[in-house]
Amino acid sequence: MIETITSPLRAIWESLLERLFFLPPFPETIDSLALFSLLLVVGLLLGEWLHAHARWPKVTGYVLAGTVFGPSALGWISIEALAQARPIADAALGLLMMEVGRRLDLSWLRRNPELLRSTLADITLSFALIFLFALWLVGLTPAWAAATAAVTMASAPAVVLLTIEEAKAQGQVTERIILHTAISSAASFVAFAVVLGIVHAELSEDWLNALVHPLWVVIGAFLVGGMGTWLALRIAKTLPKGSLAQVFVLIACALLAVGIARMLAVPVFLTLFLMGVLLASRDQQQTLRYTALPEGHWLLAIVLFVIVGASLPWQDFTWLAGVQALGLLLVRAAAKAGAMAWSGGSMPWPKRLLVGMGIQPLSATAVFMAYEIASLYPEVGRSALTLPLFAAAMMELVGPALCRLALHRSGECESGDRSKGGIA
Repeated sequence: MIETITSPLRAIWESLLERLFFLPPFPETIDSLALFSLLLVVGLLLGEWLHAHARWPKVTGYVLAGTVFGPSALGWISIEALAQARPIADAALGLLMMEVGRRLDLSWLRRNPELLRSTLADITLSFALIFLFALWLVGLTPAWAAATAAVTMASAPAVVLLTIEEAKAQGQVTERIILHTAISSAASFVAFAVVLGIVHAELSEDWLNALVHPLWVVIGAFLVGGMGTWLALRIAKTLPKGSLAQVFVLIACALLAVGIARMLAVPVFLTLFLMGVLLASRDQQQTLRYTALPEGHWLLAIVLFVIVGASLPWQDFTWLAGVQALGLLLVRAAAKAGAMAWSGGSMPWPKRLLVGMGIQPLSATAVFMAYEIASLYPEVGRSALTLPLFAAAMMELVGPALCRLALHRSGECESGDRSKGGIA
């Protein structure tokens, strides 16, 4: 059908070429940038339509658009185009991770032992149960079972942050969801660094890789994030507080950190998360404390989740892999709900369970971490990490809805009907 449409156009174009020598040859394919831009528009429209008519989170529509038009389905976006778009996805995820890091309030943990107990329970139970499931029931080696647990133990910071902003939620449940997400992300990054050494120890012939690579990742991310923090605070002090110029400086320094992290092969998500944590802790004069990213960061979310959706390996899906991924998600959900219920404290247990529901999303960070580890040994890693990738693929579609449902049931959404949705 496409050939029927393009044949007359090709004939006209070629006839024009005989006289207008400056014209390029008739394009055989659509430019990848133009095609990717169309995909972003489709993702935006699909997300808005699902949000308006089915009350689904917009993030779900973005992921669906990437999945349908990506290499695993229609193939309109090639693997090469995805590779070209990776820097944009890194920048989008990095800026969102920086915001999560800036919201990490460790002083709240020190003042509230109940929160410390629940976060430690969440981290420990999630990692341990997922590791045992991958090791005993799926049959992965200890190294790849640990990698699976490190990738999937935490909630998805970008999804949680965007879902909360979309729902305009504020309150105790919302704040605990953010705190648990941020701390579990920090714990997963630590586990990620350790797992790098374990994977090298199992597969590399040189023990030096197992020792140096985790140190390179952690120290490199800390130094690059620290450099971005110092530069942002240093320049922002000379500008009016809350001004557009400060926003520009914050974003520019974050993008500089993204670029340097990519040059040094340091994970961008870890670098920008640490930059956010350092900005929150070292900004004693509150220079950038109330400087927030503009609403345009939703554009970054569209780019990020369309690319993530297109990157998911649905072409490798089998029923066995699907059942195993579903089992992992059930084990993970039981671990998080159990940790919230067991932790006790002043918050009623129904609200604690809502917190457990709200931290279920699994998304972009897990996908990026899985590909980061798999790239070390492609001949083994890609097949070994299909389990967390398919788990993330499933939770890409369900996770945002679960988080949104928890927020509405808590009665903390600005647009929600508190009298019908709240829990006392």
